[in-house]
Amino acid sequence: METTRFDWDAIITTLESWRKDLREERALSGNEPEPSVTTVAEQYKRDPWAVLVSTIVSLRTKDEVTLAVSKGLLEKASTPAELRALQEGEIARLIYPAGFYRTKASNLKKIAAVLTGQYAGRVPADMDALLALPGVGRKTANLVLTEAFDIDGICVDTHVHRISNRTGWVSSVNPEQTEQTLRKILPQKYWKGINSLLVLYGQQVCRPISPFCSKCVMPGRCKRRGVERSR
Repeated sequence: METTRFDWDAIITTLESWRKDLREERALSGNEPEPSVTTVAEQYKRDPWAVLVSTIVSLRTKDEVTLAVSKGLLEKASTPAELRALQEGEIARLIYPAGFYRTKASNLKKIAAVLTGQYAGRVPADMDALLALPGVGRKTANLVLTEAFDIDGICVDTHVHRISNRTGWVSSVNPEQTEQTLRKILPQKYWKGINSLLVLYGQQVCRPISPFCSKCVMPGRCKRRGVERSR
């Protein structure tokens, strides 16, 4: 397996140093710098149900909304059994204004039924079993495995997909291809942490449109693919 094409130790060390500085800066203002699902995972002691719920809520939803509505829903339904007992309309009300909240409410209700019926109310630590749950794709499954079960996986969301292509690490047309390529070239010891690093970096610096290239901590390691203008 090829892992020497890029200096991954230097890349990851640079990104981790940047995140450490951001954390210290944000600590002074009381703002939470980490992605919402990572924050929920830490606050709920890596509870798989909490991670699964927040991950589903987070799709097409801002971090601050994800944090607020996830906490509200988990206070009402801290287990699949408790959520299964709720009406779908109440679930939708609890997670509003998350994007596609009605669809997510329906999927969460169905997932709770599957977990209580087939897995004794537990979230399975298995990729295929997670992918079989309503509304769960590879991004969600990988995030649950890495954040809740500490299992090696690469969660590729829009930030990871964009930055991996922009830097030139991969050349792919969708997140699934990005994940498979990263699995071949990225040392496994970095799989679990790459998502939280690149999500934060994508939100703060390497934005979709007009990224802050002047603030980039990897200027010599980025091919700037697709960047038409920057700041």
